[in-house]
Amino acid sequence: MAGKMRVALVGIGKIAVDQHVPALDASPDLTLACTVSRKGEVEGVEAFTDLGAMLAARPDVQIVSLALPPVPRFAYAEAALLAGRHVMLEKPPGATLAEVHALQSLARERGLTLYATWHSRMAQAVAPAKAWLAGKTVTRAHITWREDVRKWHPGQDWVFEPGGMGVFDPGINALSILTEILPSPVHLVSADLEFPGNRQTPIGARLTFSGGVTADFDWRQQGPQTWDIEVETPEGRLALRMGGNVLEIDGVPVSGEASIMGEYPALYARMAALVRAGESEVDLAPMVHVADALTLGRRVVVEDFHF
Repeated sequence: MAGKMRVALVGIGKIAVDQHVPALDASPDLTLACTVSRKGEVEGVEAFTDLGAMLAARPDVQIVSLALPPVPRFAYAEAALLAGRHVMLEKPPGATLAEVHALQSLARERGLTLYATWHSRMAQAVAPAKAWLAGKTVTRAHITWREDVRKWHPGQDWVFEPGGMGVFDPGINALSILTEILPSPVHLVSADLEFPGNRQTPIGARLTFSGGVTADFDWRQQGPQTWDIEVETPEGRLALRMGGNVLEIDGVPVSGEASIMGEYPALYARMAALVRAGESEVDLAPMVHVADALTLGRRVVVEDFHF
């Protein structure tokens, strides 16, 4: 496939502006051909407000990248695949596991690429951490993932509506790293989920997995944000800081830097490679853990939350 592949970016919100657009601007493989959004636009790029209109007007667009919230995403992905376009999904890949399985089947039937992205797996220190843990026995691991929803999702009430996932919207990033680096899989044993009295999704979660793995997710942390994963083995202690971008071994930094700006360029490079190879990549392990938590979790009602 000669030249840059053309991409339509759907959903021009904060994550699209902050990460997707700069990554596409810098890509040697892809170019941002147009956008689809009810409100947002990107300067100098053709804008549509309706996906169907874009698909009809731009048959030259090979890839549709979906950065809109998870609940409406299935309909957009299905329409793009039916129109013969490859599809890239922002995390989480959908509102339910079943709908992502349906998209997998449709992409397979049509010979198209479907890529369920996990941007935190592209953090700088994740691959070195996985390599260091390979073949080792994990005796204990703990995730601390605490951030401020008002900073990262200002006024976005959809995150607290059914399908919005609440604190699992950022927490699934930690789970995507955990499922990538552990030498053996784990499963959820129990969970306590904190729901504001006026909201439909949790604002905090405490998770216990098999194999001595625990997690603390919270969306109420002000000031410095915490995105840490600590793993203990008989050979030493590993820690991932800054969302997987800094690796420490026995308390000593050994690789990475405190920047997340390499994650989305790596995602788009992977998407281009998958399309050229005629392959798909859909790993639902992080989403399975979230579904299990919402199934097994004990509901704890906490004070109301307002933006």
